[in-house]
Amino acid sequence: MAHSRIEEELHDNAHIDYDRVAIQWNPSVAQLYEDALKYESGSAISSTGALVTASGNKTGRSPKDKRIVDEPGSNKDIWWGPVNTKLPEHVFLINRERAVDYLNTRKRIYVFDGYAGWDPKYRIKVRVVSARAYHSLFMRNMLIRPTEEELENYGTPDFTIYNAGAFPANRYTSGMTSTTSVAINFHMNEMVILGTEYAGEMKKGIFTVMHYYMPIKHNVLSLHSSANEGADGDVSIFFGLSGTGKTTLSADPKRFLIGDDEHCWSEDGIFNIEGGCYAKCINLSAEKEPEIFNAIRFGSVLENVVYDQQTRVVNYDDAALTENTRCAYPIEYIPNAKIPCISSSHPKNIILLTCDAYGVLPPVSKLSSAQAMYHFISGYTAKIAGTEDGVTEPEATFSACFGQPFLVLHPYRYAKMLAEKMEKHSADAWLVNTGWNGGAYGIGERIKLKFSRAIIDAIHSGELAQAEYENYEVFNLQIPKVCSGVPTEILHPAKTWKGSQESYVSTRNLLAQRFIENFKLYQDQTTLEVVNAGPILS
Repeated sequence: MAHSRIEEELHDNAHIDYDRVAIQWNPSVAQLYEDALKYESGSAISSTGALVTASGNKTGRSPKDKRIVDEPGSNKDIWWGPVNTKLPEHVFLINRERAVDYLNTRKRIYVFDGYAGWDPKYRIKVRVVSARAYHSLFMRNMLIRPTEEELENYGTPDFTIYNAGAFPANRYTSGMTSTTSVAINFHMNEMVILGTEYAGEMKKGIFTVMHYYMPIKHNVLSLHSSANEGADGDVSIFFGLSGTGKTTLSADPKRFLIGDDEHCWSEDGIFNIEGGCYAKCINLSAEKEPEIFNAIRFGSVLENVVYDQQTRVVNYDDAALTENTRCAYPIEYIPNAKIPCISSSHPKNIILLTCDAYGVLPPVSKLSSAQAMYHFISGYTAKIAGTEDGVTEPEATFSACFGQPFLVLHPYRYAKMLAEKMEKHSADAWLVNTGWNGGAYGIGERIKLKFSRAIIDAIHSGELAQAEYENYEVFNLQIPKVCSGVPTEILHPAKTWKGSQESYVSTRNLLAQRFIENFKLYQDQTTLEVVNAGPILS
């Protein structure tokens, strides 16, 4: 019996037993729906036509189980430490064999061939081999879907994921600390997943790969950001951790969305890495986020949501399974998406979003090049304390380059590239606080969304680039004296502070100290100019 090209490739490269395993190559959405409903428990069709799926015990990423193979071709460049843990190559091969053995026990497996990166010059060909229809549909949405012609001439993939997530890793194997393993090998250009069925591992795995390939091979900067483009072709990049308003503020009806999460900045402009969006669904409503709400339809994948068994209507407020309920959908489902998701314009504005629960960062400040590097490396926001354990203080959170779990190189290398590109293309950088004003969380008030939108509008119109500025002491930030649509008194945190002047100074200095302490992690490989661009306490 003759075998297809895909069957032969999988047999030769991974010893997939094509005589006993049916290989479904780039099947249709309808076929994946049918298989998920037939063979995967917990699957259903929602009232709006999305595929409801369950990821099992793991409902989020497992960063402590991520490993990168320590091999001569890449180990000199990798930022080894808590983010990137070394794995001996022979252990990777043991896990790979374990994953393939599991895939060979299945009656059917799914292969999806797609691309990461919308720019044909830089994109990589990604193959995803998985045991679940859910995983194949998820990556069909998250990668860029090839045309029939592209598929015919696809050739050899640049990177392959073997997802055997339903099967555990052997925790007693050298280098393993649990039954979960997410391992990347830059020598073999492969990723192996064991012990977790959470689909986000594949998405972020490819992002990690791009964080290595793009800067090292092409001198292209990979960024954990959203990006949009105005009618005149002006591009803005938005950085921000969870809860800072990155998705909300970049989804601007007056501008085209290039992408909501992962981008690259090359010599030719900016491009999205992904073909879809992976949106949080907890407390989702048609009123607050209509674009996301309306994208949840046939072809979309809903993960770990609770729904009415009779009506199949999803209850987005129910976190019984997890707070991290998600939906993956093709970017074409967003009405004002720019397709293809690429722009030949270089970013004009770099917007660093933070949700400062201490209430001492200004709603907007203009950054110098060194300050942009400092705050990009810092990646600050604040978590609001929960009441369960009696903690009342806000908690400062730092994530280097606003995406620390996905970095492969030292943060300074990405920051240096960012500063070089900003200088070359005359981009302005802004620190925008969408958090508290007038006092810390519990005393002050959250900055109104309409004021944050007005600030973004003033950045885009060029108003703030021409504004008069005053210096904000300790942080040495430049604060505009006036901004259209924003009450003047909130622009300087001291002017609306509800407590005593002493409490304001001590809170400001406390946050400054948090920044200084955090930056000690990076200053050994960072220039003095950048270190001194942070807050300075006399």
